[in-house]
Amino acid sequence: MEKPYTFNLLHLLFLYLLLPFLSNSIPPPAQADHSEIISRFQQYLQINTSQPSPDYQKSTHFILSQADSLSLQSQVIEFVQGKPIVLLQWPGSDPSLPSILLNSHTDVVPSEYSKWVHPPFGAHIDEQGNIFARGSQEMKCVGMQYLEAIRRLRSSGFCPKRSLYLSFVPDEEIDGRDGAEMLASSDVFKNVNVDIVLDEGLASPNENYRVFYGERAPWWLVIKSNGAPGHGAKLYENSAMENLFKSIESIWRFRASQFDLVKAGLKAEGEVISVNMAFLKAATPSPTGFVMNLQPSEAEASFDIRIPPIGNVESLEKQIAEEWAPASRNMTFEFKAKGILHDDLGRPLVTATDSSNPWWTLLEEAIKKANGKIGKPEIFPASTDAQNFRKLGLPAIGFSPMANTPILLHDHNEFLNQAEYLRGIEVYESIIKAYTSYIPPGGHGDSRDEL
Repeated sequence: MEKPYTFNLLHLLFLYLLLPFLSNSIPPPAQADHSEIISRFQQYLQINTSQPSPDYQKSTHFILSQADSLSLQSQVIEFVQGKPIVLLQWPGSDPSLPSILLNSHTDVVPSEYSKWVHPPFGAHIDEQGNIFARGSQEMKCVGMQYLEAIRRLRSSGFCPKRSLYLSFVPDEEIDGRDGAEMLASSDVFKNVNVDIVLDEGLASPNENYRVFYGERAPWWLVIKSNGAPGHGAKLYENSAMENLFKSIESIWRFRASQFDLVKAGLKAEGEVISVNMAFLKAATPSPTGFVMNLQPSEAEASFDIRIPPIGNVESLEKQIAEEWAPASRNMTFEFKAKGILHDDLGRPLVTATDSSNPWWTLLEEAIKKANGKIGKPEIFPASTDAQNFRKLGLPAIGFSPMANTPILLHDHNEFLNQAEYLRGIEVYESIIKAYTSYIPPGGHGDSRDEL
């Protein structure tokens, strides 16, 4: 009777000794999944879609391959040749309900390669798990997180009631006119019947996710000054350069007054009018450079102005005409771009962030359900494609789930930690589940209490 006992004991001992080797050679299922998820993100980041010559053909092919792997319906639309919009659909069980749109852009800004620790399109992962790549924060992360969240939901057997659409649009970094703007004004978009749009947000240096309900509009101002040319040694009044610098001094005082409100914590960055100089141009060119002993007859400067939808536009326009570029000083001005701040009825282009907007409440609840925290709703300090949907009267919310992350969009060495990226997928999984399941009071299907 003792022999079987001895055999079993030796067998258990053998398995115990073998266990460390088995655990080292076969990764746990979750770890294997994470590796594949990060690999797909790296593949997208490695596609060079930087302006001014983005490889849209390659990015489109990659997105369509991901859609195929998820059995999503897809179409490619080119309102402008060579600038594809990829529209994906996960059909809902109730086609009578309006749909959800998750928007992202495929293009990224250029990079100064010499200023990067790792190549901007290498998607290198360092020892801390940081993924270095242009677009890691803005906004290839979000586009892939949408897809990965759908992958998790499909594998769990979840079926949406509302149809879910994903749009991957071009040219956001150069104003989006050939991308989201054309999509929003098209019959294609009208037929999609969207109820709510999610678009990009910003990273948060603390534990709270940042959520945006509006954005500042770009006013790109060019000021020109004219004056008589003169000898470089002569002192005289009202030269082109003198008049221009008087304007610059006035603009800088205004800029400082706005910046002081932010520094004092009285207003958030998105709530003030920002002004930054983009270029300064003057002088008379010569074959070897510029003429040094000739005061130029023309001088020019441009300014990137960003105005919140709650800003006093009339006051600013008056200040520009009377102080920044007065005709009395031989000055003129023009706007190269003038973003819209209000709809046709004069209402600010903002999305409600209270109980009057069920999509806002659903978002808050979904983020909390995924163990996330959100800060105070903000005005986005720059502009995004969301403006094109708000102009139609649609609610649009800017959100990129990146907490405890430095804000590096458009910066050198842009990165996102892989743990934060994976956590963001869980957040979107919660949001998509809540949004596509939502039935308004009095509608059909399950009540919201059953979500």
